[in-house]
Amino acid sequence: MSISAENATHESVAAAHSVPEHTPEEAVQLKQLYKDFDRENLIPLWTQIADLMPMVPSPKALPHVWRWNDLYPLAARSGDLVPVGRGGERRAIALANPGLGGKPYATPTLWAAIQYLGARETAPEHRHSQNAFRFVVEGEGVWTVVNGDPVRMSRGDFLLTPGWNFHGHHNDTDEPMAWIDGLDIPFAHYADAGFFEFGTERVTDEATPDISRSERLWAHPGLRPLSGLDITTSSPIAAYRWEYTDRALREQLLLEDEGHPATVSQGHAAIRYTNPTTGGDVMPTIRAEFHRLRAGAATDAVHEVGSSVWQVFEGSGTAVLNGETRTLEKGDLFVVPSWAAWSLQADTEFDLFRFSDAPIFERLNFNRTYAEGRKNA
Repeated sequence: MSISAENATHESVAAAHSVPEHTPEEAVQLKQLYKDFDRENLIPLWTQIADLMPMVPSPKALPHVWRWNDLYPLAARSGDLVPVGRGGERRAIALANPGLGGKPYATPTLWAAIQYLGARETAPEHRHSQNAFRFVVEGEGVWTVVNGDPVRMSRGDFLLTPGWNFHGHHNDTDEPMAWIDGLDIPFAHYADAGFFEFGTERVTDEATPDISRSERLWAHPGLRPLSGLDITTSSPIAAYRWEYTDRALREQLLLEDEGHPATVSQGHAAIRYTNPTTGGDVMPTIRAEFHRLRAGAATDAVHEVGSSVWQVFEGSGTAVLNGETRTLEKGDLFVVPSWAAWSLQADTEFDLFRFSDAPIFERLNFNRTYAEGRKNA
């Protein structure tokens, strides 16, 4: 809305705020005052406070579900028609939240997309300020090369591309592969903090090792190389492998069976991917987690400041989003806007990957969580 349109409503809004009645002369003066505000590009707080300072967050983003069975065929069709190369750079199809006016954003701070790479294709290298990751729900055969380090991409793997790291992808098989990308593009865009640079036309190393160099150095539980004692902004681990995630979740549930405290709640195991140099989040703007619910388990309804995107990795269940129940199957993605109520119910064993903007809000001390039925706020 333009400033003129905003100021056109000043008098009616002011009237709603129980302003005293004006004499005819004062009414003329007030009308002129608002015209003068408009001329000087000014807007008085008393006409805006309900929007600027709501009683609780009132996001424009909406809870929404995208079906993997719809997304994947569309991505495959784009693979037949849209080349990968300089210009478009990636065959990535963004989730556009229906409440955000056509912007290619899942939430005001998070970008999520399905990326599709065809057989024997290479996506050229580039780098950008925005932090990025990949999560693989199915498929094999693609390596992402991050600062010259080839990293295998396999089902269940969580892979990092922190900001300003050169990266490209190459598929060495005769089959296509798709995965989800997550970035902080909207946050960087609104903050006017984005930079971008082209790299090589292909990738700097087309090797296909099973384990990347960064994993060989860093991915040993509880062990930190003395050659890497400096704190890093993002995790130096390029890939968090499914075998370790799965084992950690399985052991939490086994410990629960044995009567030991290990789970978030009854039947609900969860892990957070961390930066081994800080013990904190893997990237400064993105938190990533993995959740497993036993068949029949359910979570409390929770409200959180900040937004999140979830993808079902395996199993089936439901999500209740602001009171609306949505069924979910493997690959489906859903978004939870800030302060929207969400809860989960598992029909089968239910595995879900989640990423959020929580690190941003925690650093600003804007974070707040409320679980319905509990004494917290």
